[in-house]
Amino acid sequence: MRILLVDDEVELVSAMAERLGFRDIEADWAANAEDALVMAEGKAYDVAVLDMKMPRIGGLELRRMLSERHPAMKFIFLSGHGSESDFKTGSAEAENYLIKPINLESLVEKINEAVK
Repeated sequence: MRILLVDDEVELVSAMAERLGFRDIEADWAANAEDALVMAEGKAYDVAVLDMKMPRIGGLELRRMLSERHPAMKFIFLSGHGSESDFKTGSAEAENYLIKPINLESLVEKINEAVK
């Protein structure tokens, strides 16, 4: 299973990738949508975990771009804002939606659910 993590909070996303690696989950990370798109061109990912709010290209738009190129990819949204609007939109367009700070075990559980 390959995971793509995308969040503009570099310390958070790099730590998530490292901690997923400790659980034998291959996770690459990007700090912006542009880098994530380049990464997704060179590798197939099963699940993309995307921050809803990022500069330039947010998670919803990135999801649309990735799913056009990789229709089988599953998505999980993260948000530090937790607005009702974000929740409704994110829940409708992804397999799951988590509020930051996230519990890593919950994320692993949601990733496993998404790929089944």
